[in-house]
Amino acid sequence: MKTSVNIAGIELKNPVMTASGTFGSGMEYSEFVDLNCLGAVVTKGVANVPWPGNPTPRVAEVYGGMLNAIGLQNPGIDVFLERDLPFLAQYDTKVIVNVCGKTVEDYLEVVERLSDAPVDMLEINVSCPNVKEGAIAFGQKADCLYDITSAIKKKAAQPVIMKLSPNVTDITEMARAAEAAGADAISLINTLTGMKIDIHRRSFVLANKTGGMSGPAVKPVAVRMVYQCAQAVKIPIIGMGGIMNAQDALEFIMAGASAVAVGCANFINPYATQEIVSGIEAFMEKEGVSDITELTGCVK
Repeated sequence: MKTSVNIAGIELKNPVMTASGTFGSGMEYSEFVDLNCLGAVVTKGVANVPWPGNPTPRVAEVYGGMLNAIGLQNPGIDVFLERDLPFLAQYDTKVIVNVCGKTVEDYLEVVERLSDAPVDMLEINVSCPNVKEGAIAFGQKADCLYDITSAIKKKAAQPVIMKLSPNVTDITEMARAAEAAGADAISLINTLTGMKIDIHRRSFVLANKTGGMSGPAVKPVAVRMVYQCAQAVKIPIIGMGGIMNAQDALEFIMAGASAVAVGCANFINPYATQEIVSGIEAFMEKEGVSDITELTGCVK
């Protein structure tokens, strides 16, 4: 039974990876999850300098998921290279570094610093506010997304995954822009923008007012967007958004995803990723599927 998948020339032992920002760099979860079992570990966002993130409170529970306005708090590329990558190098899993920035130059600095590092792929978070475009996210305008993808591809030593924002009118327009600019793969969805109000205090629950919604409630939207993108582009897709179990993961794969990323579930069940790997294998065995790729995009 073959569970391995190939994304832009990189072979993953299975299609299950972690979603950026929900797993750190694996250190926090390594006592619960055998990282060797995962297809890949996707790190928390890494910027060129340390980011303090947004003021608190910045996490809130909502029906069917959570809102977060962490603001991509991270210690920066120097600490990441010194502390996190050597930790991940101990494991037999692929390493995908999520890159964030406020300007194109910020992204390029991180991409160049990672060029000779033991990193398998780069995932570019284009939901960051672009300070030069009036804080509109890089991934919310097709021409802006095309430009940043092109610039990163010129500098990147590793395959580039563009992580798309769902907060757009037409997700396929963004997918096509990323593909046209040379992206090796796309991942989606990032969080949906949401809000929660405390009616007793008559104020916003999050200090940032809005936050990114993730969790089971966003899954039907995410599956639909993955399906649409699979019809629109030829490059591999990594699907995510509310995956809690193997059945959820398989929905994304059948919609057209070559691999999946597990996020919110890690907060509720630290064993989630490993259980999803086992669940996919059990499904394949029960259904007589000899190769996971038989399921990719099988729903037309």
